[in-house]
Amino acid sequence: MRKVTAAAALSAALTASLAGCGGGSGTKDAGREARMGTPPASAPAASASAPAASAPGAAAASPGGPAPGAPPAGAPGRAPSLAPGPNGLTPVFERAKQHTDKTVALTFDADMTSDQGPRAAGGERFDNPQLISTLRTLKVPSTIFMTGRWAEEYPDQAKSIGTDPNFEIANHSYSHHAFTTPCYGLPALDGAAARADVDRAFAAFRQAGAVNTVPYFRFPGGCYDDAALRALSTARVTAIQWDVVSGDAFAKDPDAVAEQVLAGVKPGSVVVMHCTRSAAPVTEEAIQKIVPELRKRGYRFVKVSELIGT
Repeated sequence: MRKVTAAAALSAALTASLAGCGGGSGTKDAGREARMGTPPASAPAASASAPAASAPGAAAASPGGPAPGAPPAGAPGRAPSLAPGPNGLTPVFERAKQHTDKTVALTFDADMTSDQGPRAAGGERFDNPQLISTLRTLKVPSTIFMTGRWAEEYPDQAKSIGTDPNFEIANHSYSHHAFTTPCYGLPALDGAAARADVDRAFAAFRQAGAVNTVPYFRFPGGCYDDAALRALSTARVTAIQWDVVSGDAFAKDPDAVAEQVLAGVKPGSVVVMHCTRSAAPVTEEAIQKIVPELRKRGYRFVKVSELIGT
């Protein structure tokens, strides 16, 4: 049984909108390493070595609506995925097997917990439209791991992202609650509630009008164990972790964030960053440094759906 990723004690700030997000790794040693900005150890995921399942490419999305034959808006699209792990557990992907092709996937967690509506009503911004604009301007294909609550709070942005071929929307749960405990102090969901939470997020994407969704899921905080993987086995999603932590959560220095990413990226890497202005305020500025430097080094940016098929 894999031990859960968690931190024994974190400051009160880490229970804000980015609480636990992007700090865990799913490894037995993560308890002492799972702090914001600390790169996780290489994780022996439950089925990271499972062969990719044969699956048709993701249905094309367009601003005018789904392509003919595409799944309903907000439903998981047809995209490469991993075969189930041992005993049918949800498979876990962290980094491409192909380590010679200089590709990298930048992923952004659009975090908002289910109880943060009053904070949003009070003016706190859990979105980051400037970041999305910069990714478009720089032509960086990206995967946005969105919570259902975020899509409800910012439906126009969710639709805009979810109908732009430059992006794909993956599931980051509805509530951003923990799928196992302990996990950065996040409220916990049991197996049935966890499974329903994933469905509720996809429903929120559908309600917002998002089209280019993919059957990928990121555990809040990166916290999971075999019970969590078993609870999601019928959802037919691939759990997406990462091998590079950007350190953008609560960061104030974009240069430090950029340096951490540039130092960690390897061919086939998945980088975890955030699309939450109030709790990750320098991400957009860091991206302006990261993207040209990685391109100078010969890297090509891809969505997770392209990386996972290699």
